[in-house]
Amino acid sequence: MDVQKMRIAFQGEPGAFSEAAAVQLLGEGIVTVPRPSFDAVFRAIAEGAADALLVPVENSLAGSVVRVYDLLLESDLTIAAETILPIEMNLIAHPGTTLSEIRTVSSHPMALAQCERFFAQHPQFKRTPAEDTAGSVREMMSKDDKSYAAIAGRRAASHYHASILAECIQDNPENFTRFVLLIPSEKNGSESLQGNSQSALSPPLTDIMVELHMRQMEQTPASFTLKMSLALHLAHRPGALLAALEPFAKNGLNLLKIESRPIHGRPWEYQFFVDVEADDPSRFQDALAHLQTATSHLRVLGFYRAIRNSGVSPAK
Repeated sequence: MDVQKMRIAFQGEPGAFSEAAAVQLLGEGIVTVPRPSFDAVFRAIAEGAADALLVPVENSLAGSVVRVYDLLLESDLTIAAETILPIEMNLIAHPGTTLSEIRTVSSHPMALAQCERFFAQHPQFKRTPAEDTAGSVREMMSKDDKSYAAIAGRRAASHYHASILAECIQDNPENFTRFVLLIPSEKNGSESLQGNSQSALSPPLTDIMVELHMRQMEQTPASFTLKMSLALHLAHRPGALLAALEPFAKNGLNLLKIESRPIHGRPWEYQFFVDVEADDPSRFQDALAHLQTATSHLRVLGFYRAIRNSGVSPAK
């Protein structure tokens, strides 16, 4: 298998947390394809620039990445896997720079906001927003000025040959981002539950799924939990939400997440995103059969192995 053909698109610049998540999931042998925006990421497969996508869907502090969910619904992609990356922020500067030389610190606004205690300890630092964390390191290194610094992960510092002046400066150590691997849908949800979803995959996608399976066999125990992600619309009648959730309880599925989002073009109507888990695939089949009658629209976004926070290497 030539893993060099596995091209994974992500949002951001080289060294971004998304790139670190892609490598964590599929290994260093993949070709990562940086794209400037989430919209550009979702166009990457159609434009022939990538074979699959790796995108963030949820942060433990900031919540869901709503633009990714909107784009996922507009696409014909499906979730094939997930990975959870601990996010650790570092103050990064030119090699040889001392903390006393720093005057301006740039990064993504969310990264800056997650380091309030650090800035309170250094009130002389001026905060400057940037497009993304890794991009702030690239821009800082392009300046021949040691008064500039950036906040990003260790991968960005290494990629741009910068130095880390202060490690783990984020306010909350329990900062995790959940990423999902998206591939073109070849089968519908029920067929995927039967384990036949790879039968019509292209050679690069087959390589990706084989590599993913091999790494999961190495990293996860023999018994593991399965997760299913759904998008559903409810009928406008009393008890519709209860009727939609009831099949999960009756079939012993653990409800991990339920979140509503407005339906574009239909004011005051909402669709729900739901994540459920179980250790027996047949439980999902039975729940889906009952769920079809309780919803006006149902789409299986993905069926994949559930990943826990524990045992994940920090993205410093």
